[in-house]
Amino acid sequence: MAIKTNKGIATDGKRVMTVDEFKQWLKKFDADKDGRISKEELRSAIYETGGRFGRWKSWRGIRSADTDGSGFIDESEITNLVGFADKYLGVRILHT
Repeated sequence: MAIKTNKGIATDGKRVMTVDEFKQWLKKFDADKDGRISKEELRSAIYETGGRFGRWKSWRGIRSADTDGSGFIDESEITNLVGFADKYLGVRILHT
């Protein structure tokens, strides 16, 4: 089990944040400010965290989180990305 440090980084190197912090962090990648995360915007988040295979991972993230089939992740679907974030973004989400 990883331990959160005062800098928000777990001992396994993953960023640690709450669901609300994760939502805020994702919003900075919403380039067109439409309130939704596109595949390209998710790819930017993947690359910022040092991830590789951004095209495949962003496709996978949209596919796993987009419950309404719009091709975007909207506000109500962001929580569906929690498992994806842990596995592919190097972000551990704490449920408070």
